[in-house]
Formats: sequence, structure tokens, C-alpha cells
Amino acid sequence: MWKEGTIGIPQKDGGYKAVHYWIKVYEEGSQFGINGGKISKLMLKHDGEVIANYDRGWDVEPATEEANLALCILLNEHN
Repeated sequence: MWKEGTIGIPQKDGGYKAVHYWIKVYEEGSQFGINGGKISKLMLKHDGEVIANYDRGWDVEPATEEANLALCILLNEHN
């Protein structure tokens, strides 16, 4: 199932950076999922720029701290 949404990543100045995500999640983990989990496809964007992309393997590894935090949140919630 495809899911889409936005995650607000807190910043040191008290604001937030919006990271938009698209993920494809299955009911069971597989060898193609991130860390053998349920997410087999993922795209993270910030200000229109792709900051991470996974399609049964990393095309663009998480490029920023915001990408890493958003990835951790998504893995915790869906994997």
C-alpha cells in the first residue's frame, strides 16, 4: 500500500523543516525492504529536492540530518 505525508523535523531555532514522504509498505518484511523490513520503496523530499530515495535498494542515500530523522521515524512507524 502506498502512503504519503509530511513530517515536521524540529530545528534548533524552534522551527520545523517539512520533509514530504512517499512510501510503499507491505504487510510482511522482505529481502527488498529497507533493513529486510516492510518498506520497499521510499522517497523523501525537502523544498522540492530529493534527499533520499529507496527502490529495493538505495538510489539516493539519506543526504541530510532531516532525511535521516525522517527515515528513522518512518522505519519505527512502519517497519
